[in-house]
Amino acid sequence: MENVVKRRIMWGDLDSLGIVFYPRYYEWIDGCGHLFFESIGINMNSLWKERGILFGLIETGCKYHVPGRYHDEIEIRTHLDELTNKTITLNHKIYRNDGILMVEGFELRVCMDVSDPQRFVAIPIPADIRKVFESHLSNAYPV
Repeated sequence: MENVVKRRIMWGDLDSLGIVFYPRYYEWIDGCGHLFFESIGINMNSLWKERGILFGLIETGCKYHVPGRYHDEIEIRTHLDELTNKTITLNHKIYRNDGILMVEGFELRVCMDVSDPQRFVAIPIPADIRKVFESHLSNAYPV
């Protein structure tokens, strides 16, 4: 399963050279990760409030192919690529509206018990949540 978010690159997204300031990609990827969770029926806010569980970011990265420019229409495609006992890996690909791949990114997230704000603990992904992830796990990423 893939979640797709479309947006336009705006003036505030640019650096002094007129291309997307690289931290913006991380901001967009993080937001699209949360939208992916929602698209598969996992509400992170409810999970946190009702069960004291979050999926914390432990690693992220991007590979840049083509710079984004002002008013480019882009599409951010997100899918679940890997599932372990305690972690998930989300992959993101950002395309320009002409189909050119601009950026590839990933997020490695760990399931955490955050019920004690002074002591976050990595925990196995609960069975009900794991089942949802398993049903949306991608084996191949569409181009």
